[in-house]
Amino acid sequence: MLTGRAMLAGVAGWPVAHSRSPLLHGSWIARHGLDAAYVPLAIEPANFALAIRGLAAAGFRGLNVTIPHKEAAFAVCDEVLPRAHRAGAVNTLIFREGRIIGDCTDGFGFLASLPDYDARRGPAVLLGAGGAARAIAAALLDAGCPHLTLVNRTPERAEALALALGGNIHVSATPPLEGTALLVNTTSLGMAGQPPLTLELAALPDHALVADIVYAPLETPLLAAARARGLIGVDGLGMLLHQARPGFEAWFGVAPVVDDELRRIVAADIPPR
Repeated sequence: MLTGRAMLAGVAGWPVAHSRSPLLHGSWIARHGLDAAYVPLAIEPANFALAIRGLAAAGFRGLNVTIPHKEAAFAVCDEVLPRAHRAGAVNTLIFREGRIIGDCTDGFGFLASLPDYDARRGPAVLLGAGGAARAIAAALLDAGCPHLTLVNRTPERAEALALALGGNIHVSATPPLEGTALLVNTTSLGMAGQPPLTLELAALPDHALVADIVYAPLETPLLAAARARGLIGVDGLGMLLHQARPGFEAWFGVAPVVDDELRRIVAADIPPR
């Protein structure tokens, strides 16, 4: 039951009906018994900046931002936090004392989703060079990854990303799997309705982790191949759940926990194919 003191947040997208964020944040709100609401907001791109300032003025605590608004979200901010600058994108807005603060929690969410992983333990290979790849690459490098290789269908885009991030990052036409500690798919291949990602994993070491940021379906062809080889495979649902934690804490003042119960709740809303 909401009162006149209810704390408000939400997710802005166009469209936004596909978002699992209301279910995710709503579960945390119910778990902690908060006087709060998290709502989906379908905002047309032409109205984005006006709508965001209006929501801030109306007392919202902040928003998550999804496609196609991430670049516009960066532009509307009064302040952009360092990791969002590094990632080149904003997915979380915090409204505080009349200011709009931008954060990017994708890299944080990805690292938090990996079981017992230390970025310093060996090289990583990222498939793709889009926004998610940039956030994940930045997080890996900043966490001490000794060498990062980008593999992308358009090499020029990967080269531009490598130049923007700096550090020990290179571009390759094929994934150099021998000696790789972490292989990550950041593309849409393997997602429901998209072609599968097929990759021969024999050259990966036995200790390698294979991660796929796709979460619909949870078991992609890449992860199935990894598990068939005896490797640990990490689906994209963990990243989705963990990237939500910093925003929830900033808006509602509670540090939420990602656990098996939350995973079951959100996973039940994801089609198996």
